[in-house]
Amino acid sequence: MTMPAYPLLIDALPEFAHELEELLTKQCELGLAAKVGDQRIVDRCRCGDDFCATFYTQPKPEVNYGPNHKCIELSSQEGMIILDIVDGKIMNIEVLFRDEIRDQLHAILP
Repeated sequence: MTMPAYPLLIDALPEFAHELEELLTKQCELGLAAKVGDQRIVDRCRCGDDFCATFYTQPKPEVNYGPNHKCIELSSQEGMIILDIVDGKIMNIEVLFRDEIRDQLHAILP
């Protein structure tokens, strides 16, 4: 069985990927900043809220991320960005109130 080819974040949303790297670097999360270029967009949130541009970089968990889960809120100039991290790995990037990101995600993953 062949795994689907998920788009790289840096290719699909290059400006946002660079913003993410900068914000993580400013918050001294250098290890996570270095991983941004390797992130793939596995799926987007399907909640239907018109302000949501959240997407998954790993398959969505069935229940929750477990005991090694932590959230990192980034200080973005526009909207809100919160990362779900498990064992040093970016699992989900919650993006709220960023219509341009939402529109691009919907084009990539209808």
